[in-house]
Amino acid sequence: MSGQINAFEMAQKQFDGVAKQLKLDPGVAEVLRWPMREFSFRIPVRLDDGSLRVFQGFRVQHNDARGPNKGGIRFAANETMDTVRALATWMTWKCAVADIPLGGGKGGIIVDPSTLTVNEKEEMCRGWVRAMWKNIGPRNDVPAPDIGTTPQMMGWMMDEYSRLVGQYTPGVFTGKPLGGGGSLGRTEATGYGVIYTVREAMKHLKIDGKNSVAAIQGFGNVSQYAAAGFVEMLGGQVACVSCWDRHDKKAYTYSKKGGIDPRFLLTIVDEYGTIDKAKAQDAGYIVEDGDAWITKEANVLIPAAMEGQVTSDTVGKMSKNIKIVAEGANGPCTPEADEFFKKNNIFNIPDFLCNAGGVTTSYFEQVQNDMNFYWSKEEVLERLDQKMTSAFNSVVDRSEKEKVYMRDAAYMVAIDRVVKAMDLRGWLTGNA
Repeated sequence: MSGQINAFEMAQKQFDGVAKQLKLDPGVAEVLRWPMREFSFRIPVRLDDGSLRVFQGFRVQHNDARGPNKGGIRFAANETMDTVRALATWMTWKCAVADIPLGGGKGGIIVDPSTLTVNEKEEMCRGWVRAMWKNIGPRNDVPAPDIGTTPQMMGWMMDEYSRLVGQYTPGVFTGKPLGGGGSLGRTEATGYGVIYTVREAMKHLKIDGKNSVAAIQGFGNVSQYAAAGFVEMLGGQVACVSCWDRHDKKAYTYSKKGGIDPRFLLTIVDEYGTIDKAKAQDAGYIVEDGDAWITKEANVLIPAAMEGQVTSDTVGKMSKNIKIVAEGANGPCTPEADEFFKKNNIFNIPDFLCNAGGVTTSYFEQVQNDMNFYWSKEEVLERLDQKMTSAFNSVVDRSEKEKVYMRDAAYMVAIDRVVKAMDLRGWLTGNA
């Protein structure tokens, strides 16, 4: 399903619609609908069996008017340049709507990381840095983990960059391990950020969290802590989660009468988000087809896996009681799904607002690296809550003022901030 959707075309279509509403100058719009810089390169890796294999790598830098580019690195078998372009573009809007002084970037390698040994992963990470080190850095582009990458990988990448530039430079990568320049609270940040925005949406809609049920797609980092937060912070119930099983090469949906226990599932999931099916079944979990998650009875839907998952084909399968769709993933809902949400009065929390907790806490990590002084977990999460709440309120206020859909309002807030930064820097006067 997701393979049929071009994420970059979707990102441009979303932007074009709002640019028209804002009556944005066509030249300015053309600057913003395309990345400023793109890198495509080959990474030779010596495998453990002695063979040499070459992998395709990418990095896209969308817009750095507000500050250094920022964005994750994906190791994924289905990675494409257009996917990276889309994610870099959304990252620009994400940083702007969260009001942090960064721009949008994204990177990746076409590879299934579960097929690699630890040594091969390290070689690939260092190879990516060797290809890009002259074009990244704490003041121009700061990568982070994403699908298929981990804090340990960020530690290797930071080390390789530090070797190449000749000085310890922790701020060049974020999402690093604790003790290696990482920040407390970063692991939970994206998922908890999703829940902070869901909490604010419930206040806005006068919905009781304790009587709410969520259906969640995915069980990677974002879904894990979104599920835990929905239960522990809001007092709600999680009907199900889904995950890609790297052994069977297919997705499954896991549910349980009375709701799942996220903390239990965290004890039986591997680093790639694959739940141990046998252990789950032994604990009474029902295992169904991977698409079953969207059909579960719930009032909150949290697609938190891959882009293009809620489409014109799947949106009609949702529970009729869904009141909130919180986009934990990047680009999970297509423009056709948006039309369904509008028609059925479903409140949407758009991706680059909903999942901005990760990049916000990555920014906090950079700040701590620069200070060489680290905050407590409580401080990090409190600052994150403040940022996410402020961002949500700025978008909902714009939505009500302009009488526009939440995604359009988020774009309006973000585009205005980026265009203002471009103007203040003289980029739009012809003298820059």
